[in-house]
Amino acid sequence: MVRGLLGKKLGMTQIFDKDGNVVPVTVVEAGPCYVLELQESPVKVKLGYEEARESRLNKAQLGFFKKSGVKALRVIKEFETQEGDPCEIGQEIKADLFQAGDFVDVSGVSIGKGFQGGMKRWNWSGGPAGHGSMHHRRVGSIGSSADPSRTFKGRHMPGHMGAEKTTTQGLRVIDVDIENNLLMIKGAVPGHKRSYIVINKSKRKAFRSLDEKKAVHVGKKNPMKQSKSKAKGKK
Repeated sequence: MVRGLLGKKLGMTQIFDKDGNVVPVTVVEAGPCYVLELQESPVKVKLGYEEARESRLNKAQLGFFKKSGVKALRVIKEFETQEGDPCEIGQEIKADLFQAGDFVDVSGVSIGKGFQGGMKRWNWSGGPAGHGSMHHRRVGSIGSSADPSRTFKGRHMPGHMGAEKTTTQGLRVIDVDIENNLLMIKGAVPGHKRSYIVINKSKRKAFRSLDEKKAVHVGKKNPMKQSKSKAKGKK
């Protein structure tokens, strides 16, 4: 089956698990997506998401959707799929592709922060904080002396921060609302509200049931190293 879906970030909230613990989650609308094209080598599926106005598309795009027999869609993305899985053009894929306990990798465009200094953009430690110092948050030397007489490419400098593609890996699906195509994902999903995101099943982490508890490791105690209270006979 397809390894991922297109979706939209709706915002953050919190829910309670079976033990009554508060879990911070990001609500994501995952699908419905429609199969637009099948690719054999390598095996991939092209999906489309969210209906668009035909007046916003050019003739080539309209012809592509007409050939696929699918209504005009706004966002298109290719996804990996497994060989032998049945998939047809025009097929609708919903949020039931995921289940509670899955781990996903979410890609999106991060929130733009505008022009920022080096301390916020690159986490510089800054200069001395004393009153006599004139170098609290400044850039300082960038190495452009007589040798090499230039600034090396990639030097961390102040500039535009955010608004770039980023991926957060290993986020866990806490709950799935199949009727409304909603995923409750634990953790921070990149992007602002109502932004488009790509949700892929994680290749590094396998499914783990939410009812499964982590085993508590009890270390062995060295009897020769007793605490002071036990050495004095206290419980």
